[in-house]
Amino acid sequence: MSPVKQERLPQLDIFRALAILGVLHVHSSSFAAGEQALNSPYYYWINGINIFFKFGTPSFIFLSSFVLFYNYYGRPATRSLIANFYRRRLMFILLPYLLASIGYYGLGLYVNGYLTQSVGESLSGFLKALFTGNAYAHLYFVFISIQFYVLFPLLLMLLQRSRQLTRWVIPIGLALQWGFIIWNKYQLHIVEKGSLAISYFAYYMMGAYIAIYFEDIKKWLFTPWGQFSGLQKSLTAMLFGSWLIAAFFHMQLWYEGRHNGIWTNSLWYELLWNVHTMLSSLVLLYLTFFIYRKAPRTVVAFLTRLGELSFAIYLIHPLLLAIYRRFRYNISPDSLTYILFIYGGLIIALGGSWLIVQFAFRRIRPSWVVFGSVPRSLAPPSGKTAPASMGKEKQSIGGAPEEASKRTFGG
Repeated sequence: MSPVKQERLPQLDIFRALAILGVLHVHSSSFAAGEQALNSPYYYWINGINIFFKFGTPSFIFLSSFVLFYNYYGRPATRSLIANFYRRRLMFILLPYLLASIGYYGLGLYVNGYLTQSVGESLSGFLKALFTGNAYAHLYFVFISIQFYVLFPLLLMLLQRSRQLTRWVIPIGLALQWGFIIWNKYQLHIVEKGSLAISYFAYYMMGAYIAIYFEDIKKWLFTPWGQFSGLQKSLTAMLFGSWLIAAFFHMQLWYEGRHNGIWTNSLWYELLWNVHTMLSSLVLLYLTFFIYRKAPRTVVAFLTRLGELSFAIYLIHPLLLAIYRRFRYNISPDSLTYILFIYGGLIIALGGSWLIVQFAFRRIRPSWVVFGSVPRSLAPPSGKTAPASMGKEKQSIGGAPEEASKRTFGG
C-alpha cells in the first residue's frame, strides 16, 4: 500500500470546541441535576441541559477514531509507523494522564482527610485508580482512549486488509458494544463499565467508517445547503430531526426518573443515550464544516483556539470547578441566581482553564509534559524543548466525563 497524503482539516478544531462546550455544560450542572436542585422550579431546564449536552465525551471518542484512521488508513502499517504512533501517545497522552492522576488523587486524599493512612494503602489505592481511570471522575476518558490506542494498530491492519469488512464496521461496533452491555447487565455486573473502551465501540467504528470513506462523505460536508439535491436536503433534515427527537426523549426519561422517581429498565437509558450521542457526532460534524464556512472569522478563530486547547482544558477544568463550588454559600435552588451560579461555574472552568493553559504553553516550555502536545500557534519561538503537534496527525482527544460517580472533591 502506497502512502496517501491527507489534506489537513482545520475544521476539526471547531468540532473539538463544540464537544468541550458540551462537556463543560454537563459538569457545571452535574451537582444541581443530581439531588441538589430536585425541587427547584427550574429543575426541568437544569436536567435538560445536563442530559442534552451529554454528547461531549462520545463525540470526542468518535473524533479520536476518525482522526487516527484518517491519518493512518492510507499508510502502510510498518514497524516504524507503529513505533512512532506509540511514542507519541506515551509523550502526549500517557504522561499527562499519569501526572494528572497523581495530582488529583493526592488532592482527593487531602480534601477527604485520608493523608493519615499508610503509604502502602495510599499507593495501593492510587495504582487501582490509575489502572481503572478512577483517580478523578474525568480521567476515565483518557483511560479508555489508552485502551483504544492499544487496539488501534491491530484494527488498522485488519481493516486495511479487508475492504469488504470496512463496510460493516458500524454494525460490528454496535454488536460488540451492545453485546457487552447486555452481558454486563445480566451476568458480569461491572459497576464501572464506563471505564472500558468496549462500552463505546460503536463510536470508534463510526469514526473509522467516516474516515475510510471520507472522500465520498466530504461532498456532504463541503457543499452549501443551496447546492444540495432534494434527497440530500431531506436526509440532512431527517438527521437533525431525529437528533432532536432522540435528545428530547433522552432528557424526558431522565427527568421522570430523577424528579418523579419513575425509573425504568436500564437498557432504555443506554439505548436513548446511544442514539442521541451517535446522532450528535454526525450533527456536530456537519455543523463544524458549516461554521467554518459561514461564521465570522472572529468566531472561527475563537472556536479554533478553544479546540486546540481542549485536551488541556479537559485535564484542568474540574479543579477550577471544584474550587468555584466551595463558594456556593447559601444560594437557594429556587432562585434564578442559582442558574446564574451554574453558568458562573461554566465560565470560570472555561475561562480560567483557557488562561492557565495558554500562559503555560506560551511561557513554560516543559508544559507539554502536563498538558499534552503544544499547538503550533502557541509553541515557544525556539520550539526545541516544547514538542508541538507534529505534521498532519493532530492530537486526537480532548474531552471529559459526563458522570460524576467516581472520586470527587470540593463538591
